Amino acid sequence: MLKKIRVDEVQLGMHIKEFCGSWMDHPFWRGQFVITDPKDLDKIRASKVREVMIDTDKGIDTPTNAAAAPADPDPTVDEQAEAMEQVVKYDRPAHVPVTKVTSDKEFARAAAICKQATGAVHSMFQEARMGRAMDTVVAKQVVDDITDSVTRNGGALISLARLKTADDYTYMHSVAVCALMVALGRQIGMNDEETKAAGFAGLLHDVGKMAIPMEVLNKPGKLTDEEFAIVKAHPAEGLRLLQESGVTDAAAIDVCIHHHEKTNGTGYPYGLNDAQISRLAKMGAVCDVYDAITSNRPYKAGWDPAQSLKQMASWVNGHFDPRIFQAFVSSLGIYPTGSLVLLDNNRLVVVTDQSSESLLKPVVKAFFSTRSAQRIPPEVINLSAPNCRVKILGRED
Repeated sequence: MLKKIRVDEVQLGMHIKEFCGSWMDHPFWRGQFVITDPKDLDKIRASKVREVMIDTDKGIDTPTNAAAAPADPDPTVDEQAEAMEQVVKYDRPAHVPVTKVTSDKEFARAAAICKQATGAVHSMFQEARMGRAMDTVVAKQVVDDITDSVTRNGGALISLARLKTADDYTYMHSVAVCALMVALGRQIGMNDEETKAAGFAGLLHDVGKMAIPMEVLNKPGKLTDEEFAIVKAHPAEGLRLLQESGVTDAAAIDVCIHHHEKTNGTGYPYGLNDAQISRLAKMGAVCDVYDAITSNRPYKAGWDPAQSLKQMASWVNGHFDPRIFQAFVSSLGIYPTGSLVLLDNNRLVVVTDQSSESLLKPVVKAFFSTRSAQRIPPEVINLSAPNCRVKILGRED
């Protein structure tokens, strides 16, 4: 049962369903969680939020004489996007350059880099599988090329890297996570050396998958407990392969071992809590999950980029570092390149570029009218242009 209560009625053991107010009025992400820490209780009471929604089926209730206010309807997709923009909006570090070219100008170069990088990762991982030293010189050249592409336009290579087959998933996933780590590193103000170290770590984070049988990795159905235990061994196997191949890079080792740790201590392999997980590993966790859930896998179809960010936002409390996730959203946009959305003029559009003016107003290409149920001549629309009167109504599947 959902019940709206005043913040002075909130108690330990209650399950917070929703904060009734702007996301800027409280220090938590709009996630659902049970209050177990007295410090969190103090933060709620000290915030600008005056009411919260609790779920009494998942946590304790108020005293029986407390009146329950009617629950507000769930916010619309548009309201959720606007709220997300407010949360992630902050000044970009001064040394981080803005996008220099449009996606359509970068796609050809990005496609070539993606193909070459995937081939290089495949070769390196096969060497590691056979106990041979990986060519880290080539790996760092790959990172340099990916960094250059992301600097020119982050959306091009990142969106292309979502297009994977079962056979090349692990290798393209590594390329994608590298690109996402570079984009995120630039967003949070890392210098060039730190950004490339983050990209290098992303490129090698899943090398331990080479020690996992392919029939387990690509199994279309649910894994058994024994199979899942095998998969959970890949961070440790990754460390072994890195050491055997002579890789001593501290950032790569850190992200390889810890990219499945969660801030609430329920991750693996060590069950580390928030303070025990490095910033790089927290970055790796966000980038790894995003690419995994937006990619087609043998056992499920990938989610739309915008829908994926929305879903990840609900996991922030306990899974990701909130500030890292906020920066991640800023680096991609609330509607990342490749997202399918509906405009309020009944046109389906695909997001082709981000706008420096607003995360809610990207550049899109219209191609279908839902009013007439017909294709229309493709039209590029900059939603942030001063004369533009249309806006995004919501995400589409």
